[in-house]
Amino acid sequence: MSTSATTDIQHPAKKLKMDESRKLIGTHNGTFHCDEALAVFLLKRTNVYANADLTRTRDPAILDTCTVVVDVGGVYDESRQRFDHHQRGFTEVFGHGFNTKLSSAGLVYKHFGKEIIASRLHVSVDDPKVETLWLKLYQEFIEAIDAIDNGISQYPTDLQPRYRLRTDVSARVGYLNPAWNEPFNSATLDSRFLQASSLVGEEFFGRLDYYANAWLPARDLVAEGLKKRTEVDSSGKIVIFEKFVPWKEHLFDLEADLSIPAESKPLYILYPDESGNNWRIQAVPVSPESFESRKALPEAWRGVRDDELVKMTGIEGGIFVHASGFIGGNKTQQGALDMAKLALTL
Repeated sequence: MSTSATTDIQHPAKKLKMDESRKLIGTHNGTFHCDEALAVFLLKRTNVYANADLTRTRDPAILDTCTVVVDVGGVYDESRQRFDHHQRGFTEVFGHGFNTKLSSAGLVYKHFGKEIIASRLHVSVDDPKVETLWLKLYQEFIEAIDAIDNGISQYPTDLQPRYRLRTDVSARVGYLNPAWNEPFNSATLDSRFLQASSLVGEEFFGRLDYYANAWLPARDLVAEGLKKRTEVDSSGKIVIFEKFVPWKEHLFDLEADLSIPAESKPLYILYPDESGNNWRIQAVPVSPESFESRKALPEAWRGVRDDELVKMTGIEGGIFVHASGFIGGNKTQQGALDMAKLALTL
């Protein structure tokens, strides 16, 4: 953790002598996991617990003195600030379409995530982007930690994986625990826990910063392009971006959010290539990962280039059309637009 966010672990004997007004975060001692490492990191980024101390113990008497307890204690009760998920009958999920049982990381994120995101972005918690990022970060970062900690398989268990994947953040946190032949004492474990909390926490903030500063602005540009698509062509099936933007994921999400009917969904996306000198016309795929297009560029154009393409289409500036018809190029925006409009009719 950074110097300003250092967590001082308070051991039970020391804790009993503390000022009762001092906030104290409690979690279990011994071997640690990614979920409580992240839960503690997140709590330390809230207004209430920013200056809290940390104790790692399973002693119920000590845990009872803690202001907030995560991943131990057998109780989930937000009003009491108790966030465990191991007790019989626990079934809490994030909601909003997510059905994975929460770990301590998910529980803390569910209740404090919006505050943490708003603080990081220096905006009000009511800012619409906070809700969007809160859901996105759960989907892309937190849910997998919840699932791994709860032993939920990503795929049906009768499938044999072709290779092992042990580089995920939960695995990297796990490797910070002392090996079987290393000293296994409380001082070593507490020190390693702080390393683990810093590792997963900084990765969380790195992901949040990316989604806030790159992913969300791209979403805004795609939304603007969708809004203006009928100005490009009355059919609404052609979208123009004045600069390249990662658009596929956002396009499908926004189509769902806006309830755009199938017959009105865009078929072609226009944008300048990486050089900025030429333009691309790309057919929208049937899904973000699919190689099949909603309406590929005309079969007769596929694999044709330059003067032959100009002659075939009657549109100046033609550069190429890919052999599969998923993308083509023209020297100008107008040329690419003319190609898209013609392709709609063929």
